[in-house]
Amino acid sequence: MRTPNLDTDGWQLEDGEELHSQYPTTFQIPHSEVRRILQPGDLAKLVFSIGVEGAAEPAVERMWVIVRERIPAGYLGILDNDPDCIEENEEFWSGIELPFEPRHIVDVRHASPESIAIASQPPARPWR
Repeated sequence: MRTPNLDTDGWQLEDGEELHSQYPTTFQIPHSEVRRILQPGDLAKLVFSIGVEGAAEPAVERMWVIVRERIPAGYLGILDNDPDCIEENEEFWSGIELPFEPRHIVDVRHASPESIAIASQPPARPWR
């Protein structure tokens, strides 16, 4: 499955494991075992780099994604936040589906009845 990238999609995911390696005392992430066993409805916090029109550098935001399903490379999830750095749009906003890997996860929350219900719904825009 294709990984999102800044040139094609206007956003990409940062590697949480790499960030933790660079800043081990200030950038904590859950243990690998926890990041590899998420189930539908669980939430994963990811770090997004988002292209902003007119800005020299992408904006960086941490946002929650609800796990929809496990796939060979990791997960498919539904964005559960609206980015602050861009205007509302159909390409990258809450409800879109996106792929991610355990290495991208910087925090986790257990499923709730609400997140399980969201995970079972079709996404506003499926990942291509």
